[in-house]
Amino acid sequence: MILSPFQTFITIIMLMLGTMCTRFLPFIFFRADRATPQYVQRLGRVLPYAVIGLLVVYCLKGVSFTSGPYGLPEFISILIIAVLHVWKKNTLLSIFAGTASYMLLIQYIF
Repeated sequence: MILSPFQTFITIIMLMLGTMCTRFLPFIFFRADRATPQYVQRLGRVLPYAVIGLLVVYCLKGVSFTSGPYGLPEFISILIIAVLHVWKKNTLLSIFAGTASYMLLIQYIF
């Protein structure tokens, strides 16, 4: 699909407005001089864990535990991530080590 210059311009404007709304509206609705509502504070505590759970489920949705390597590369990588995160408490290290271990397992062992 090829867009005309006008359609491209309109698309860019819409993307800009959508981005500006997501960036500016929280500052308009939740001013510094007022207390943050309880439901927003609760969402701030709960959503990070929910997002991580969704990512884990999404990453494991195509894994076959009944054939192939039986999900062993995924399980080993998740175990490495969990142990490293509990031990070092460094998210970037955990993500990097888990990704690297998964790639190495897939390429050279399984």
